[in-house]
Amino acid sequence: MTETPVPIKPAATIILARDVADGFEVLMLKRTTQVTFAKGMHVFPGGGLDAQDQQAEMVALCAGLDDLQASHLLGIERGGLAYWIAAVRECFEEAGLVLGYHANKQLFSFDQTEADRLAELRADFTHNKLSFVEILKQLELRVATDQIHYFSHWVTKAGQPRRYDTRFFVARAPSQQIPMQDNSETVAHLWVRPQDALAMGKVGELSLMFPTIKTLETLANFDCVDDLLMHAKTPRKILKMNPKGALDRDGQSHLLIPGDPAYAEVTKIDVNNEGHCRNYIAPGLPTPIGENIVRLTAANAGMMTGPGTNTYLLGSALTGIAVIDPGPADQAHIDNILKHAAGEIKWVLCTHTHKDHSPAAKLLKSQTGAILLGMAPPPHDNQDQSFSPDVVLNDGDDCEVAGMRLRAIHTPGHASNHLCYLLESDRLLFTGDHIMQGSTVVINPPDGHLATYLASLRKITSLPVDYLAPGHGFLMHQPTEAVERLLIHRQDRENKVIKALRETQEPITIDALVTRVYDDVPAGRHAIATRSLLAHLDKLYEDKRVTAHPDSRWQLTH
Repeated sequence: MTETPVPIKPAATIILARDVADGFEVLMLKRTTQVTFAKGMHVFPGGGLDAQDQQAEMVALCAGLDDLQASHLLGIERGGLAYWIAAVRECFEEAGLVLGYHANKQLFSFDQTEADRLAELRADFTHNKLSFVEILKQLELRVATDQIHYFSHWVTKAGQPRRYDTRFFVARAPSQQIPMQDNSETVAHLWVRPQDALAMGKVGELSLMFPTIKTLETLANFDCVDDLLMHAKTPRKILKMNPKGALDRDGQSHLLIPGDPAYAEVTKIDVNNEGHCRNYIAPGLPTPIGENIVRLTAANAGMMTGPGTNTYLLGSALTGIAVIDPGPADQAHIDNILKHAAGEIKWVLCTHTHKDHSPAAKLLKSQTGAILLGMAPPPHDNQDQSFSPDVVLNDGDDCEVAGMRLRAIHTPGHASNHLCYLLESDRLLFTGDHIMQGSTVVINPPDGHLATYLASLRKITSLPVDYLAPGHGFLMHQPTEAVERLLIHRQDRENKVIKALRETQEPITIDALVTRVYDDVPAGRHAIATRSLLAHLDKLYEDKRVTAHPDSRWQLTH
């Protein structure tokens, strides 16, 4: 019997921060064990949106922010201001603090007499004798929405008894107000530095939910409240943190968030968030990534290959199998391909002929009689000269294999014969080494060419693609953003080359230059970085921005 999905309710949480001598503290409340959600957990004040949060009378009492502005900040069409209002209302209900303005625009504060009155109003509010609007009117206050800044966005993981789509906000804690738990939903409170809260959580002194832990980790990066608020006020894209469950190497459940390597893949494969996917790549173990599409990873993990070279098996027993990038000349890997192929292997396609991608093609052909497709290898030592395609593919060529139509997309730059393969029916692009997960593609002259590579990157942004299936790593989503990140990274590196040349003024050798341009890369990788640096210098030379001297030294062109 199918379980009814738990509805996801909109909610708001507010992080109140105050400076102390050695950093800043945030307010945390301990929830009672008598509630359904987050029993006994330490949390920030917050809760679900209420109908009153969107009433015109309530909206009229907000200062410095209207619904259009608030909705734009949240990326929604309308109703955004209700999240700010809910954050303030919940803060009052759970912690007894009011973020509001007096008529003179001074932030609300009070003496003991006013504190007693506020406590009475809060009690009436708790017992539904007064609405929040009525309390604000009695206190002659307006909600200080302009002091509250959007910080992050979390969705409760599936499987919880209650689920919330929660916007997190940050604000400076109101001065001369003393928080007090409501002794109903919350039974205690404390001010604590984020790093101390994390430490207390690790030893069991605080019980923290996953979103709270991740939020505290982010907060711990700031030195003071001003720095935190400046970050929150800076325009930026805020990702929806929708945790996905996956299994780690010990078989234990592990939560993933956007930015984690396996997140996009788990999102695609585990649609119902059942937590059965792995959060690591295991060489030799098949991973279904789509209908009749399986990934096998060779056991050739290393500095240049990451977790290993990915081989993709497409098709079924009825259609026959197409293999994309059979990998290195490793008989154990070939045996594994044969073992996990769901039918007869009839086609082998290679994205390019670097020696971790194509050498198994000849061996696989000898054992299966498969047709080889791709481009012939360039005449360089780092290329697999054993690859001899039966069918030479050119840019835009369609090939019918394994009951699917693949289109060859010529993407030179990393290798002059590099092809990506577009499976348009699945909006999936097999990228080989054109785009890899977790590392920058090495451009190694003379066959590697940086300007060509950058043009090839831009080329794939026009393709109908939702996911990238790289030659190394997990599935990747948001291909246009992935390309933009790579282009920005390459431009940043080029800027460092120019800056280093400008600072030296005199001609400099590439060995001396690499230590300046790749100062963020371990010295043990500088030999590889030197090849990428040469690619950058070649591009700048072609752009007439640097001069190459006969003694292998370089300088800016004057």
